[in-house]
Amino acid sequence: MWKTRSGGWRAPDGAPDGRPYVDGMPDRDPFHVLIAGGGPAAIEAALRLHRIAGDAVRITLLAPEREYVTRPMTVLEPFAAGHAERRPLRELAGRADADVVEGRLAAIDAGAHTAVTEAGGTVTYDALLITVGARAEAADPHTIAFGLPAAVEQLHGAIQDLEQGYLHEMAFVVPEGVHWSLPLYELALMTAQRAWESGQHPRLTLVTPESAPLELFGPDASRLLADALADAGIEVRTGVHGGAIASSQRVVTLPRLSGPELPGVPLDEDGFIRCDPHGRVYGLDDVWAAGDATSFPVKQGGIACQQADAAAASIAAEAGAGNDPRPFEPVLRGVLITERSARFLRDGEAVTASAMWWPPTKIAGEELMQVLEDVGGRRRPRPEGATVEVRLPVHAL
Repeated sequence: MWKTRSGGWRAPDGAPDGRPYVDGMPDRDPFHVLIAGGGPAAIEAALRLHRIAGDAVRITLLAPEREYVTRPMTVLEPFAAGHAERRPLRELAGRADADVVEGRLAAIDAGAHTAVTEAGGTVTYDALLITVGARAEAADPHTIAFGLPAAVEQLHGAIQDLEQGYLHEMAFVVPEGVHWSLPLYELALMTAQRAWESGQHPRLTLVTPESAPLELFGPDASRLLADALADAGIEVRTGVHGGAIASSQRVVTLPRLSGPELPGVPLDEDGFIRCDPHGRVYGLDDVWAAGDATSFPVKQGGIACQQADAAAASIAAEAGAGNDPRPFEPVLRGVLITERSARFLRDGEAVTASAMWWPPTKIAGEELMQVLEDVGGRRRPRPEGATVEVRLPVHAL
């Protein structure tokens, strides 16, 4: 059975409702799924939906970006040690036979099944998946908020000052309410390494409201990271609430995130989208959400992909394709990278230097990471013991 835009159903053989064949094909339109966004959740959802539902759905991506960027790798850029991978969005969307429409979602009319763009255009849909991400802003204009557009250049300048002996103090501060603090630890460790290589001895401090470094991953990861920070000469202050250290010459932090503010979409008190474990937005028909725009507190690419997988399976079932959808069950995975090494982390497990999932990418989306391997021409054989699925609960939120 195929679901139509009007909410009715058509049988693929035309028999139950008497609809005729046209040129040997059933008289039906594919179920149109509009995915708003161009990040990891959007690509993951399109790929999963295409694999599950095939020709039963027609997929359109509405995105302001022309490129997909692997943003977690930007931590290497201030040190000129690497760069974020960039791929044309149309190339990745093409793997899901998806069309791409350039534009940014501004509002929806759920009753009319219509999405409105910032330019005033409209796109109709049978199902809408919102993956627009969160809005990011600096908590303090005098800090380097890593993740904002100018931050890489600002931090690169600070590293140069440190190497030349002009900078004697740096603080790395985890803002209140930020649950994904891994990039800040990577930046602190790489800064310490660069200072040592340059023969400099600045005072480096890491301040966090967490009770232990990276406590989200549990005690094994916290102990490993605490030892690494101590070996690097970084002073760690845990359980500190209330912002940056004013006395430091440079303060590096992470942006504060807020919800997308989409008219027509019910939001929580912080502006994020509330949805059920299958990604369905509470209070709306035929609208789903995944990724940083949702109210799930951990804002991380791998988690966003898991939400996207659950939403895609639910949408496929709504279109009459696929099996019973599985709900979103968060599995926390992370890779702590520096210029010299990578450590693989997962909640509740020992930390290892070898991959615990495959391919060993920063964003562990099951569909996305395989396609990025393919389009990059670097498909690697999976070593014995490396798994794709690790079902473990998030340690603490």
